[in-house]
Amino acid sequence: MSLHPTLLAVTERIAKRSQPTRQAYLAQLESYASRTPGAQRLGCANVAHAFAAMPDADKHKASGLSSIQVVASRAPHIGVVNAYNDMLSAHAPLQHYPDLIKDEARKLGATAQVAGGVPAMCDGVTQGTPGMELSLFSRDVIAMATAVSLSHDVFDVALMLGVCDKIVPGLLIGALQFGHLPTVFVPAGPMSSGLSNSDKAKVREQAALGQVGREELLAAESAAYQGEGTCTFYGTANSNQMLLEAMGLHVPGTAFIHPGEGARAALTREAVRTVLAKPAPIGKVVDERCIVNAMVALLATGGSTNHLIHWVAVARAAGIVIDWDDFSALSDVVPLLSRVYPNGSADVNQFQAAGGPGFVIRELLDAGLMHEDVLTVRAGGIREFTRAPVLQGDQLVWQELGASKDESVVRPASNPFSATGGLKLLQGNLGRSVIKISAVPETNHVIEAPARVFDSQEALHDAFKAGELERDLVCVVRWQGPQANGMPELHKLTPPLAVLQGKGFKVALVTDGRMSGASGKVPAAIHVSPEAAAGGPLAKVRDGDLIRLDGVAGTLQVLVSEAEWKARGVALMPESLRAANGAGMGRELFANMRRNALKAEEGACTWL
Repeated sequence: MSLHPTLLAVTERIAKRSQPTRQAYLAQLESYASRTPGAQRLGCANVAHAFAAMPDADKHKASGLSSIQVVASRAPHIGVVNAYNDMLSAHAPLQHYPDLIKDEARKLGATAQVAGGVPAMCDGVTQGTPGMELSLFSRDVIAMATAVSLSHDVFDVALMLGVCDKIVPGLLIGALQFGHLPTVFVPAGPMSSGLSNSDKAKVREQAALGQVGREELLAAESAAYQGEGTCTFYGTANSNQMLLEAMGLHVPGTAFIHPGEGARAALTREAVRTVLAKPAPIGKVVDERCIVNAMVALLATGGSTNHLIHWVAVARAAGIVIDWDDFSALSDVVPLLSRVYPNGSADVNQFQAAGGPGFVIRELLDAGLMHEDVLTVRAGGIREFTRAPVLQGDQLVWQELGASKDESVVRPASNPFSATGGLKLLQGNLGRSVIKISAVPETNHVIEAPARVFDSQEALHDAFKAGELERDLVCVVRWQGPQANGMPELHKLTPPLAVLQGKGFKVALVTDGRMSGASGKVPAAIHVSPEAAAGGPLAKVRDGDLIRLDGVAGTLQVLVSEAEWKARGVALMPESLRAANGAGMGRELFANMRRNALKAEEGACTWL
C-alpha cells in the first residue's frame, strides 16, 4: 500500500522545518554514542561508587573486574528509571518490577540497577484542588529527574517504568536527552473493569444536581476505581500506551495486558531481552516518521487532547518541530477507528478484547496512513506491533489478530466510525485552540450563544449552584494557561455543563486551560493560545459577547465588529488571583516554570 499523500506531505514539511535542530540533536547523539563504555571510561573511584552496593557477582560483571584483572567482556548494564509509587493505581505494580528485571538480566549474563525514581502525581486525586496546578509542569520535573537518574552514565541500555499522564511524556523527554541509549518502555496495564464510565458519569451529574449525596457519589467512584492498574477510560494515561505502541517503544502488544495476568510478568522479562538485544538508540528510533505515526494513532483512536501539548514537547526533545497545523492536516484524512469512553461506552479492556492497539496499527499501515519503514525496539519493525502476545506455557507467542471482535468498539479503515480524526483545530479572533470533536454529539458540533466570563472554575461552579446558567451560553474560563497557574485540567466543570446540556440548553466551554483525555460530551475549545495571562484574546471577552464555536468549519470567533474588537482593552489578571495561584501546596517552587513556559502549542516547555 502506498503512503497517503497527506501523510507524506506532513512528514516532509516537519522534516524540512526541523532540519537544523534535528541535525544538531543527532550530532550530539553520535558524540556520546562513540565514547568508550562508562565503566571503562570513568575513573576508578567513580566506578567503585557506581557499583558499591551491588552483589559481588553483579559488581564484577558490571565493572568488568575479575578478582585480579579487568576482563575484556564486560556484561551489558541496564539502567532502570522507575516511576513507582502506590498513590497511583497504575504504578503500584511497578514496585516489584526491578527485582524481576534484575533476575532476568542475570539469567542473560547482564546486570541492572535502578538508576533513579521519578515523581508521579495522580490527577484524579488532585483534580479541582490547588495541587492540580503542579500537574502539567510535573512532566518537566520528571524529565529532569530522568536526566539526573541517567547522568550516572554507566549504562549501556535503559528501561523506563511508567504509565500515566505526565509520567510517560516526562520519561520520554528525559530519555531522549540520552538518545544514544537503546531504551524500552515498560507499562503495567489497566485495572479490571468496575462500574462503567457512563454510569459513573451519570452519578456525577446527579451529584451536581443535588440528587445524590457524598456517600452515594463516593460509592460510585470507588466502584469505578477499584484496583491496581490504569483507570479504564481512554484518557491521557491510556493514550500514552497507544502512542508508545505506535512508536515501537514497547514490547509489542504490552499496553493493555492486565497487571494480574501471567503474560504481564513474561512481557516485563521480554522487555529485558529486547533491550539487551541492543536495538537502535532511542534518539534514532524517534524520528519524524515515528512522531507522525504517534500523531496518526492519537487521531485514529480519539485520544487525549493533552498530547497536542505533550507530543509537541516530546518531538522538540528529539530536535523535531511539530505544531497544531500538522495535527489538523492529518486529522482531515485519518479515520476514527475506535470508540472508547469518553468517545463511546467501551472501556480499554473492551478495546483490548476487540483488537486493541495492534488492530488499529495494522489497519493504519494497510491503509497507507502510517510509516512502515521505521525503526522500533524490535528487529521485525512496526509490523510486529500488529500482533497480540499470548502466553503458552511459559513461552510468549504473538498471534495475528484477524477481524475486529466488536465493531462497536474498533472498526477497519474501510468502515470507520468517521472519515476524519477525533481532534480538531479551531482558529479565529479568539486565537487557536483544539476540541475533542469525537466525544461530542453531532448536534452540538456548532454552538453560537452569549458569553459568560469566569476568572476561575470555582466561580463557574458557584454560578451553576445559584441557578444563573439556565440558558444557552458559552462559558469562558480564563487565566488557566501555563503562565497563569500552570494550566490545570478542569474536569470538575464537566458535570455541571453536562447537566445544562442535558436540560436542552446549547452550552460550550472556551478556556486557555486543559480538559485532557477525559473531556466529555460538552463541546470544549481548550488550550486557547495565546493565553489570557499573556495578553491573549480571552482577556478581551465580556459577558454577553456572542461567541461561535464551529467544530465543522474549525473556527472560534467572538461575533463583535472588527473595529470594536480592536479598540477593546485587554483585562489584566486579578491581583488576588495571581497571588493565590503562586502560594501554597508547593506552587511557590514552580514560579520560574510559570514565568518561562512556552505557549500550549509549543508544548508548554519550560526548558527551551
